[in-house]
Amino acid sequence: MPSDVLTELHAGGVLVITLNRPDRLNAWTYDLGDRYFEELDRADDDPDVRAVVVTGAGRAFCAGMDVDTLREVSAGGRPRVPAAGRRMTHAQQFRKPLVAAINGACVGFGLVQVLACDIRFISESAYLLPAFTQRGLNAEYGASWLLPRMIGQTRAAEWLFSGRRMGAVEAERIGLVNYVASDDALLAECLGYTRTLAETSSPVALADTKAQISQDWLRSRVEAEDHAKSFSTMPAHRVDFAEGVRSFVERRLPAFAPLPPRTSSDDDPNAR
Repeated sequence: MPSDVLTELHAGGVLVITLNRPDRLNAWTYDLGDRYFEELDRADDDPDVRAVVVTGAGRAFCAGMDVDTLREVSAGGRPRVPAAGRRMTHAQQFRKPLVAAINGACVGFGLVQVLACDIRFISESAYLLPAFTQRGLNAEYGASWLLPRMIGQTRAAEWLFSGRRMGAVEAERIGLVNYVASDDALLAECLGYTRTLAETSSPVALADTKAQISQDWLRSRVEAEDHAKSFSTMPAHRVDFAEGVRSFVERRLPAFAPLPPRTSSDDDPNAR
């Protein structure tokens, strides 16, 4: 049986992770989730991986939680938590750039995973659908925290309340996705963007910038400014800054060192 999560390393250190249950529109199962998160953890510690693109096989990105799981839980079954003490939003702990290539229907739990990404590409025929309230559910797994920060409280409330289908054009207009591509060109355009990011940006600086974007919501402007200044004294930043300047002057791609393996403090959002 083929794996329900596939990986392929592309040029420039871009790993493509594909949700691979096309006959079920890549509907989410707990086992699929465990394998997806395991692949993210491996990629996080792999020096050959500079960024990750996640997409779906066939004509959907992810059609939400698998209907068999929904039936089981709605009948009183206990929802299973991800393995290894992970959260359902574990993708937000990934330190490297995580880019979604939304190739089709993106519903419910699939939407949660897309919101956990840093950059979002979407194909012209794809759509996004929260569908929580229509299933008798509240906004699940941090969607009510993430969406207002992306599109504003009023838009987030309207969309989460109504659970309506949102097309690619509207999603780009309101800032929920970054780029719209034709169906045939989606993955190529997404890979091109991500490869440029991986080849030209410092992995250490990207990881710290990603943490700043998330954590500075909880800081004052002065605290955020002072926190940003503190990075300048760190050895890895000083080395990468020198290489960034040299490569700019010499008109070549920078040769930045890979991101070092995670430490226990990387799991603590207040540690950096």
